[in-house]
Amino acid sequence: MTVTAWKTNLTTTNEIDQAIYQHYTEFIILQLLTIIVALVGLAGNAVVLWLLGFRMRRNAFSVYILNLAGADFLFLCYRFIHSLVFLFDFKIFFRVTNRFLLPISTFAYISGLSFLSAISTERCLSVLWPIWYRCRRPRHMSAIMCALLWVLSLLLIFLREIYCGFLSWIVHYFWCSELDFITVAWLILLFVLLSASSLALMTRLLCGSHRVPPTRLYITVVITVLVFLLCGLPFGIYWFLIVWFPNKFSALFHVFMTVVLLSCINSCANPIIYFFVGSFRQRWWKQRHTLRLVLQRALQDTPEVDEPGESLPRETLDMSGSSLGQG
Repeated sequence: MTVTAWKTNLTTTNEIDQAIYQHYTEFIILQLLTIIVALVGLAGNAVVLWLLGFRMRRNAFSVYILNLAGADFLFLCYRFIHSLVFLFDFKIFFRVTNRFLLPISTFAYISGLSFLSAISTERCLSVLWPIWYRCRRPRHMSAIMCALLWVLSLLLIFLREIYCGFLSWIVHYFWCSELDFITVAWLILLFVLLSASSLALMTRLLCGSHRVPPTRLYITVVITVLVFLLCGLPFGIYWFLIVWFPNKFSALFHVFMTVVLLSCINSCANPIIYFFVGSFRQRWWKQRHTLRLVLQRALQDTPEVDEPGESLPRETLDMSGSSLGQG
């Protein structure tokens, strides 16, 4: 009986060790993938920020794209630092990243979803009511909306950190729950606006007798929204479940790391989408295309009338939505 019990214990110990080793290997792989994706995304979003911020004339939608790239850059910065701390076991910086940098990640995610919802909603308005949009739209509406969305996202995170963090031992826990509820309600509202406007836009593009000819800007917005629904939305869902059911999901660490990797892919994919749409159907062997020209094509809001692969006129490339002003 003693020998049998010893063999049973040895087998159980080996299984536990094997499971631990497997989980550790998965953890290392997920962290390395997150670091690689974050580096690629940081480089891509930095290029978009440079081109839209200093090298190109901005219009209504490029202002949103510029701010979305800024939010993605912030999100990827935190994820890159956090993965490095986890991977190399920098215990000194672990508390710092969780205490001070984690709110930046949540702030960047909420801001990015806000900008994407604003892009889709405004694009839908420009298609459904084009005359009103061109004649009655405020000149600097995009810049004002982006500033308001930044401030609102920052206010939500700041209040949550105050009442759920620094002052949690003074104020009642009720305020923390209320702020969590408000944040989740805001995320749900943004998702509803994003889904409804995207569905209306796709319906107008594909169905009905008054179909609108697709432009590169249409394609850019649609692909960006689809990538977010596939890769970015799981992060918000998991965050919602963690807030409301902390005891149920706190042990699913590998699920969380997979969700984080998907969210990094979402932020990394946006610059790739812009440059893919901008360079689609272009004959690279006949002429040189700069990144600035490719990004201009991705934000082109007029149907193409030239032959596939030929360069657009200068007037068309000067940001076809310039009639709306500087955002």
